[in-house]
Amino acid sequence: MPAIMRWLKSRTSRIANRLLGRGGQAFWQDESYDHWMRSPRELEDVIRYVEGNPVKAGLVSTEEQWAWSSAGFRADDAGGQTT
Repeated sequence: MPAIMRWLKSRTSRIANRLLGRGGQAFWQDESYDHWMRSPRELEDVIRYVEGNPVKAGLVSTEEQWAWSSAGFRADDAGGQTT
């Protein structure tokens, strides 16, 4: 698994930095870890945290606007309202 993650992070960071016009900057954190979700509530909290990252980074003004976010799908399922 460490070799796979090293390859994945290396490849995606080069592409992302090229797209963002950045060079020689770290894209990923140095370490990763796994974590078991212990309850449906904990899973929902993690999903909300991840969905909020593009907003916190100033890339979009709402979670639903991020093209790769599950927030848009959830809003569609809820008739345009997120819970």
